[in-house]
Amino acid sequence: MSELTHFDEEGASRMVDVGGKEVTSRTAIAESFVTMQPETQKLILDRQISKGDVLEIARIAGIMAAKKTAELIPLCHPLGINSVSLDFEPRNETTIRVKSTVKVDGKTGVEMEALTAVSIAALTIYDMCKAVDRAMSLGPTRLLEKSGGKSGHYKREAN
Repeated sequence: MSELTHFDEEGASRMVDVGGKEVTSRTAIAESFVTMQPETQKLILDRQISKGDVLEIARIAGIMAAKKTAELIPLCHPLGINSVSLDFEPRNETTIRVKSTVKVDGKTGVEMEALTAVSIAALTIYDMCKAVDRAMSLGPTRLLEKSGGKSGHYKREAN
């Protein structure tokens, strides 16, 4: 296991110095799940929720969240993100998978941006549908894959 880089020798929090790192192309892919009543999913997919097109609003929320990650998570570096995409896939009659892909050419990775994107998109789905289904649940939320940078390629084992 590697050392925790967000703490100095005395244990004080710090933002990691990435000044000496090389700029590389980096990608991160994350996913989350929203589980709901079958009737709720049907309303979402049929665009019948009174607040609007749930998945398109969740997509915009996820993109906005990825761009604001450094404002939300104290020790994240602000990044000039190249792209953010969010996709939604019904997995069965009660579950929608939210998947994000974030890309940057930078000195640090975009895992937190990808995780933030799916988290906020899932929360947006909940917010827009809570009037019809307060029992919805979110998660698991997890990193699926990342590439670029010194630590190399990571891909989650299938489970």
